[in-house]
Amino acid sequence: MGERVVRQIVRIDEDLCTGCGVCVGPCAEGAIVMQDGKAKVIREELCDGAGFCLGVCPTGALTLETRETVAFDHSAAEVIIAEKKANYIAQHCFSCSTSEDDRPLLPVRRAGESTWVCTRCLPSLIHG
Repeated sequence: MGERVVRQIVRIDEDLCTGCGVCVGPCAEGAIVMQDGKAKVIREELCDGAGFCLGVCPTGALTLETRETVAFDHSAAEVIIAEKKANYIAQHCFSCSTSEDDRPLLPVRRAGESTWVCTRCLPSLIHG
C-alpha cells in the first residue's frame, strides 16, 4: 500500500456535498472524482493537500485535515497532470474576463456562486 505519513489531505463531508462537481476541475492531480453523485477523494496518494478545491465548493463540504495516510505520489500525479493539460480549458475572471493564461486567478464566492477573480480585479472586489 505504500509508506504511511502524517500530512494534510482533503476531507469531503458527504452530508454537505451536493454533487455539483466544481471541486473536480481545480484538483490538478485527479484525486477528486464524482462517484455515486458525490465528490470523493478516490486515491489519497494523488491529493497533495494544497486545497485549491476548497475555495470553489459552494457548500463548504471540503476541508483540509492532518492525519495519517499514504505519502503523496509525485510520479503518479505527473501522469494525470499531463493528461489533464491535453484537455485544458482556461478559466476566466468573472469581472474582466481575463484568462488564467494571462493573469493568476483565485477562487471566490460571490452572490452565492463559486467563480474566479484575477489578481487585478481582486483589490476592487475587496475594497469596493
